Parts: sequence; C-alpha cells; structure tokens
Amino acid sequence: MSEGPRKQKYSATRRLQLKSKLLKKAASMLVAESEQKKQEKARVVNESFPPLMLSGLSVQELQDLCKELHRKIDVVDEARYDMEIKVAKNDMEIQTLNQKIIDLKGVKRPSLKRVKKTTDDMLGACTDSSKLMKADFKVNLKTVKKDDEKREEVTDWRKNVEAMSGMEGRKKLFNAGQ
Repeated sequence: MSEGPRKQKYSATRRLQLKSKLLKKAASMLVAESEQKKQEKARVVNESFPPLMLSGLSVQELQDLCKELHRKIDVVDEARYDMEIKVAKNDMEIQTLNQKIIDLKGVKRPSLKRVKKTTDDMLGACTDSSKLMKADFKVNLKTVKKDDEKREEVTDWRKNVEAMSGMEGRKKLFNAGQ
C-alpha cells in the first residue's frame, strides 16, 4: 500500500498560521488560569483568616489575640515540618529504589562498531604474511643526510662572564653585531 511520497495536508503558511493561533490561545489560557489561581488564593485566605478587628480592644484582649495567633502559627509550622520530613523520606526511598533498579539491570555494554576490512586484510590475517610485512617497515622511510655544522667551542663560562662584564664587554657585543 505504499503510494509513494505523501502529500502534506496543509501548506507551510497555513501550518504557520495555525501554530500562531494555537500559541495565542495557549497564552490567553495561561493568563486566565493565573488570574483564576489568584482569585482562588484570595478567597481561601479570606475564609481561613478573617480580617482582624483591633480597634476598641483592650491591652489584655490584644495579648490574648497574639497568644492565640502564635498557637496557630506553631500548629502550622509543625504540620509544615512533618510534611517536609515525609517528602525527604520519600525522596530518599525513591533514590534507593532507583539505585536498586540500576544494580539489577547491570552495566550496559556498548554496541560494537563494525570495521570494514578489505579482502587483502582478511587474507593477511589468515596467513603469516604479517610477519613479512613487519620486517619491511624501514623500507619506506626517508633517509636524512647529516650535515656537520660549525659548532662553537665550549669554554669556561667564568672567563666569558669576566670578559663581557663592564663597558668593554658591551663594546665587544656592539662591534660583534656590526
């Protein structure tokens, strides 16, 4: 049932237009969703914590209100701490299970790559002609002629330093350079 190359249902401009419309729709949906989350959060906060009426309260009533708020904060902090501990334990358990899975799977061996060999290479591997080839490796090397270059005589360095010190030495270097 192969009918050859399939024709595209939409042209490139049409696909680009559809893509841009989808992106615009997704962006508007994200904005609406974030706005809805803000409204939901405000509603939950207003239900859970009604606004405080502090005007007209005596000092003793304000202190009692502060103590009650501190007790509520302590309860919330304990619940948050318990949740953090549970999450940390679950993370550790997930890590140990992942490590066990890796250990059970074992080390994965990489797939070997195929190496193309010519028939000469294959025949050479079967016969002992490789020993003959090893003996002939020096044949293809270049020969290098050694030129005897003039070398300065090595003298005592202390005498050279004494001769070159001071203005006379600099004058000798200047005259040697010209």
